[in-house]
Amino acid sequence: MNGFNDRPDQPLIEDYLGKRARIYGSERAILVGLQSASNDGGLDPLHELEALADTAGIPTLAQVIQNKRFPVPATFIGKGKVTEVKEAANELAAGVIIFNNELSPAQARNLEEAIGRKVIDRTQLIMDIFAQRAATKEAKLQVELAQLRYLLPRLRGWGSALTRLGGGIGTRGPGETQLELDRKKVTHRIHTIERRLAGAKRERALRQKKRLSSFLPKIALVGYTNSGKSTLLNALCRADVLVEDKLFATLSPTVRRGKLMSGRYALFIDTVGFIRDLPHHLVPAFTATLEAVHDADLILHVIDLTSPTREDDSRVVLETLHREIFTVAASQPPILNVFNKSDAYEGPAVPLPDGIRISAKRGHQIDALLRHIGETLDRNKMRTLLRVPYAGGDSLHQLINQRDGRITGYTEDGIEIEVFISARKLGQLRKAGVQIIACPSSPQEEP
Repeated sequence: MNGFNDRPDQPLIEDYLGKRARIYGSERAILVGLQSASNDGGLDPLHELEALADTAGIPTLAQVIQNKRFPVPATFIGKGKVTEVKEAANELAAGVIIFNNELSPAQARNLEEAIGRKVIDRTQLIMDIFAQRAATKEAKLQVELAQLRYLLPRLRGWGSALTRLGGGIGTRGPGETQLELDRKKVTHRIHTIERRLAGAKRERALRQKKRLSSFLPKIALVGYTNSGKSTLLNALCRADVLVEDKLFATLSPTVRRGKLMSGRYALFIDTVGFIRDLPHHLVPAFTATLEAVHDADLILHVIDLTSPTREDDSRVVLETLHREIFTVAASQPPILNVFNKSDAYEGPAVPLPDGIRISAKRGHQIDALLRHIGETLDRNKMRTLLRVPYAGGDSLHQLINQRDGRITGYTEDGIEIEVFISARKLGQLRKAGVQIIACPSSPQEEP
């Protein structure tokens, strides 16, 4: 079959990239990256790229690093390095060259012609991992949309490799014609996915309103990818969430109910791990994660204590949260630093920001963490009188079971209840249709 698959539910991307893989052979990689004197901190600049390749199922054969301050416009790396990569690919029988930075369409095309191998960049590699691991229909559509938007301006370079079968006179015209057909099909598929995602967004808004009406506190676990969030969720809630020692083991938020030391219950939400230089095409794929964090009453920032780049990783997470979610400081819930994998840390004692050290895998300090969570949730709460619609009986039942409130009366519009609650939760309940009858102007201590 030439071009793309026309079936509406079949991703167009698979057929196109699958042909490229068959052209160039097996999937074993050589990694390529730039390093300037300013960012030489003694750490392997391609360490994370190698982990990404391993997650995608691509073994790494060699690494090539160019010591250069700025990339070369035509080929990203210099001519000498291009020759070095080509010789290494021939000697090691590598099938793919992976660059640690995003390549322009012209750079990718020039490199493929010069090296004679498939060339992809970090963006394509991350999108491929997302495509492999996306489980829900919405997640699959979001990833496919990101891939197609990335592919569209690059069709001309790839089209020549796929359609100019023999080269020479008589082949260029049909190749260009097929290229335009491919472009139209990609554009049509993009519009189709956008319409489907718009409908999914409306459904997600309804689910969000239902979550906000719950009195159970929501605790979001965020952190750099592979920091141990899913392991911690299992330890906190006795859950059975998938745990793998790979990047992006979790690609959609997972919610489990857990019990705090005070006997109250809370909802713990495992989110997608963050990563530096996240492709902007994939930001929409984080929509569910961003919404879960936005609605949280508390954020557990899970930090891998054994990672040599933990400070940079933490900064990436916090910068992403502030850029994408908490543009106003007042809207941000409390953040509790959780330093995970303390059992495996063998480095020197170093001062750490405020937080708690744990080992989610071993269960060390989990009770202390649960206590700390309860104390943080109870800070700055106010005694407030609410009127809950009769349709919200489930939420009322949850609240009474947690001994956080008492019923004071019944009206035509709902049940009046006095509750000890935070200002942030009040705002969420107001959006969910709960009426606030009386509220003090400042937080009070619980009587």
